[in-house]
Amino acid sequence: MEFRIVKKDKQTRARAAVLKTDHGDIKTPVFMPVGTQAAVKAISPQDLNDIKAQIILGNTYHLYLRPGSDIVRQAGGIQKFNAWRKPVLTDSGGFQIFSLNDLNKITKDGFEFRSHLDGSKHFFSPEKVIAIQRDLGSDIMMVLDECVSYPSEFNYVRNSVKLTVEWARRSMKAYKQIPPKHDFSQAAFVIVQGGVYEDLRRECALQLIDLNFPGYAIGGLSVGEPKEAMFEMTELVAELLPHNKPRYLMGVGKPEDLLDGIERGVDMFDCIMPTRNGRNGQAFTSTGVVNIKNLVHREAFAPLDPECGCYTCRTFSRAYLRHLYIAKELLILKLLSLHNLNFYLRLMEAARKAILEERFYEFKSEFLTKYHNKE
Repeated sequence: MEFRIVKKDKQTRARAAVLKTDHGDIKTPVFMPVGTQAAVKAISPQDLNDIKAQIILGNTYHLYLRPGSDIVRQAGGIQKFNAWRKPVLTDSGGFQIFSLNDLNKITKDGFEFRSHLDGSKHFFSPEKVIAIQRDLGSDIMMVLDECVSYPSEFNYVRNSVKLTVEWARRSMKAYKQIPPKHDFSQAAFVIVQGGVYEDLRRECALQLIDLNFPGYAIGGLSVGEPKEAMFEMTELVAELLPHNKPRYLMGVGKPEDLLDGIERGVDMFDCIMPTRNGRNGQAFTSTGVVNIKNLVHREAFAPLDPECGCYTCRTFSRAYLRHLYIAKELLILKLLSLHNLNFYLRLMEAARKAILEERFYEFKSEFLTKYHNKE
C-alpha cells in the first residue's frame, strides 16, 4: 500500500491524497459504504460501481461466524466471493463484540464471546484476528482493540489503552509473521483509543505511532459522547498522527460530521447511516433531510433532489417513493439506500475538488448553509 498527499488546503488541515492498493487507487477524502456481511444492504456491486464507490467495508466478526473465513479463503478472497473487484477494508470485530457486552468477556489475551447467532463460544486474540483477515483477503485489515463505552471511568479507560497498545504490538508481530493467503498485499491499520480523555488519547497515539503501522484509525467515538468532545478528540489525535499515512475516523457519521472530520485532516470515513436511514424512509438531499413517509410528499411529483443525478432522482418522483414506502415494497430499500450512498460519495468528490482548488472552508460553509436551509 502507498499513500501520497496531492494537495493540502491552506485555510484548514484538509488534504486530498491517493491511497494505492493492489485492487485499485482510492482518492481521498473517501466515504466507504458498509458491507458488514460482504454485502452492502439492498445494493449490488453493479450499483456500487454505477455510483463510483471506491472501497467498501466488511466485518471480521460477522464473516468469521458466517459463512466462515475458510469459505471466503477457498473462494479466492472477499473480492472474488462477493464480485466486488475494488478495495475492501475489514473491521476487526472489536466494536461488534463491545456492542454485545452481555455476551463477552475481556481478558489480557483477547475477547471471549458468544455468537449472537447460536450462542456458541468463541475467542478472538490479536493474532487470530490477523489470521482471519489473511483468509478474507481484505486490502486493509483493522487490528483488534477495545472500544470503551461512554461514559467510562478514567482508570478503566487507562487500562483499556494499555490493553489496546499491547494488542497492537502483538498484531504487528502477527502481521509480519502470518503470510498472505492470496496473491496481493494487505495493509494493517491500528486504532487509537482513549475515550474523551486528552492525555489518554495522546498517550495511546504516541505509543501506536512508534509501532509504525501502515495506517491509523481514530476509534471509540460516536458512542454517545457530546459532538464537541468527539471532534476535540479527533483534532487532537489527527495532529499527532504521521502526516504521510492515512487517517480513518471510524463510524462517523452525518454529512456535516464528515466535513468537520475532513477539516481536521481525516482521510477516510464509514458509517451505516446512509443505508440504514434509507431503509427507514430517510433521504439526505442538498437542502437537508427528507422523510419520505411524510404526507407532504403524497402529491409531490418532483425528484427527491433535483441536484442529484443518481438513478433514483433521475427516474422517480417523491410521490412514487412515498407510495413504495407506505406499501412496504422492497424496491424502496434499494432506491433510498442508493440515493443516500450517492449523496455521500458526491459530497466527498466535491470536498476533494474544493481542497484541490484551495477553497475547502468556503465550500463547507456554502454546503452547510444550503443543507440546513439557511439561504
